[in-house]
Amino acid sequence: MNRIDRLISVLTTLQSKKFVTADYIAEKYEISIRTVYRDIKALGEIGVPIDYEPQKGYTVLQGFFLPPVLLTSDEANALIMISKLSERYTDKTIQKNVSNAIDKIKSVLQYSEKEKADLLQKKIGIYISPETDHSKDYLTIIQNAIVDKQILKISYLNNLNKASEREIEPIGMSFYTNQWHLIAWCWERNEYRDFKVLQIQELRNIGLPFRKESHFTLEEYINSLT
Repeated sequence: MNRIDRLISVLTTLQSKKFVTADYIAEKYEISIRTVYRDIKALGEIGVPIDYEPQKGYTVLQGFFLPPVLLTSDEANALIMISKLSERYTDKTIQKNVSNAIDKIKSVLQYSEKEKADLLQKKIGIYISPETDHSKDYLTIIQNAIVDKQILKISYLNNLNKASEREIEPIGMSFYTNQWHLIAWCWERNEYRDFKVLQIQELRNIGLPFRKESHFTLEEYINSLT
């Protein structure tokens, strides 16, 4: 990767997160910390408003936007592959959002690459078995509740087919046993619980913030099981 391409990539990385450390940039682009400092300085010299906060990292000040960057053919193909997989591993709400995102991505491709992207979409098929259940279109609501730290009220059917009403504070999601699991603090049990999304009969965001002062991260929850 030449320096111009790397500078654009570093700027894209800075804009993709609220804070980015020099170590993260160095590891991602396989460059030295010293090179990272030079790249950050170079971006500042061409007018990119980059700030630094101790213990957090670099951030691009709000209001600065990089004009659309053309994707490479390989990057576009990778995203199309992911969009096709969403047909098998997500629900209709996610599939709609992915489809809209792919349309936006394709809109910035060069014409020749756009034709290739259209062709690839037609050439990739995902087998969905008849028993695959996509009837519970809750994933987008769950995602929003996780990032907004808002309480969900659910009607849940456990493995013994016993129904219960719960108020939960979702901390993350995990995909295993060929289905999505919602990890959340359950106020009825006063502990973290693993809810199979397909066994949630009803779900709604009641618009209230978390009541619990602090939570495990998803990684901490998983480690607590071992």
